[in-house]
Amino acid sequence: MSRRAVSAALAAPFVARAQGGPIRLIVPFGTGGSTDIIARILADEVGRQLGTPVVVENRRGAGATLGTGMVATARPDGQTLLFSVISSVAVGHTLYRDRIAWHGDDSFAHLAIVMGTPYLLMVHPRQPMQTLGDYIAAARAGDIAYGTSGVGSMPHLFMLRFLQLAGVNATHIPYRGGAQAATDTIAGNIPSLIDSLTAAGANMRSGALRALAHSRAERVTEFPAVPTFRESGFEQLVVDGWGGIAAPAGTPAAVQERLASAVRAALDAPLVRQRYAETATNNPGLFLADAQAFVRREITAWAEVVRASGARPE
Repeated sequence: MSRRAVSAALAAPFVARAQGGPIRLIVPFGTGGSTDIIARILADEVGRQLGTPVVVENRRGAGATLGTGMVATARPDGQTLLFSVISSVAVGHTLYRDRIAWHGDDSFAHLAIVMGTPYLLMVHPRQPMQTLGDYIAAARAGDIAYGTSGVGSMPHLFMLRFLQLAGVNATHIPYRGGAQAATDTIAGNIPSLIDSLTAAGANMRSGALRALAHSRAERVTEFPAVPTFRESGFEQLVVDGWGGIAAPAGTPAAVQERLASAVRAALDAPLVRQRYAETATNNPGLFLADAQAFVRREITAWAEVVRASGARPE
């Protein structure tokens, strides 16, 4: 019997069990953020591809490392999956190193990287700031505050880097999620926030928030009037936040392949493609070995950034 046949035979009980009950997709953030939005878009279609319901469970806390850790220790049978995110798997891997027992690479079988989204600096539309230069001038003139989804989150680290490069200070107001920060900015309780385009697109279209700049290398087709940080003089501020689907390490190869195939098919489904376009979300199209290698590189790349930022866990 070939090695592939042996692997398939050993994995058969796991595949059968996955087909027999719902698959849990753990999202390590609260509802309403970019991760939750994309997870729910994909869950329905992946479930259709597998013939098995995929149920999204939000398990927020500790900079997304709480929900991530739940999956790291789950049974590797394909029934518990993680919506892996840069905040926990790459950033949290270093930021929370003394508090977590899992490893962003070794503890997971990364099945796919399914989303990429830039970060935006946004203000309440009644704020007088119209450009990034206006924001920097306001920060120099006095105290200005910004909200994010939490200490050590990607929006927080991104804003710290921007403030360092601009040579100004601003007060960080951490929330339990990006949706709460957006709500308070829209209500006029805080003047600005950093959030992803996936989460903020609807509020930008409605005029509830005004974006001053975003972190993609080039302007976004859906929002052509919003400049990039790079064209505004901040060449180093080019980054996409990413998310993916991961299983616990040790999940049989045949199960990984079956799940990755379902995710690939879901990403190609017309409704999913439409929703990605509506939210201006990229599909990186990385699967299995390519996804694992990508995560490994990201952990290394962000370790230095996290240490240099001086950010500390809550």
